[in-house]
Amino acid sequence: MLEVRDLDVSFGRARRRFKAVDGVSLTVGPDETLGLVGESGSGKTTVARVVVGLVKPDSGDVLFDGKPLGPVGRRPASLQRAVQMVFQDPRSSLNPRMTVSAVIDEAWRTHPESAPTGDRTAGLHQLLDDVGLDATVARHRAGELSGGQCQRVSIARALAVKPRLLVCDEAVSALDVSVQSQILRLLVDLQQRHHLSMLFISHDLGVVHQIADRIAVMRRGVLVEEGVATDVLSDPQHEYTRSLLDAALELTKES
Repeated sequence: MLEVRDLDVSFGRARRRFKAVDGVSLTVGPDETLGLVGESGSGKTTVARVVVGLVKPDSGDVLFDGKPLGPVGRRPASLQRAVQMVFQDPRSSLNPRMTVSAVIDEAWRTHPESAPTGDRTAGLHQLLDDVGLDATVARHRAGELSGGQCQRVSIARALAVKPRLLVCDEAVSALDVSVQSQILRLLVDLQQRHHLSMLFISHDLGVVHQIADRIAVMRRGVLVEEGVATDVLSDPQHEYTRSLLDAALELTKES
């Protein structure tokens, strides 16, 4: 479904220009979750932003169903709708003054073909129920909600336009551990019910192993290891992957 080929991305100018992503290639198949893992500065978020069209690459191709994905504003509406992002900070990704109802309605106005054909209020309530929120949340402003509730609203906003691929950029890292588990279970459930594919970005292998079918590991802009999640976690081949796994195990022991 998603294919990234030989992706290069650089930032800065002249002598201060640095390569954030260097020749990265990866795929995400139908109903599959690829966990893209790496420490801060590894380039994983840059890859995510290229996929959703927020960053223009220096070179390389990003294809969806074999069709090129250009930057936001240049890709067809159907492809823009098909690939949606859930951001790291659930509070800053929502307008705190907008009600939840207005947040969802904005998504439907942007992509009217995805809006309910009948009663929009009933459609809104069903969408909120899908992400584990009570219908009464619809009239609350985003600034009145908890971090976990805001992330559920962000997920609902993405689902409102009926995407086929969710790009989750550190979608649980800003949440408490107990809320992290709830959101991860929600994403797994939604994937199964809505037949979604996911590109799940995280610095934590301990989180990724709960959700990913395959794992790709990035370091300093380069993809250093990729494979079936169980294989990567049980027998990591790269030293950097082993260090990430050791860190995740250490955090588990401390908690």
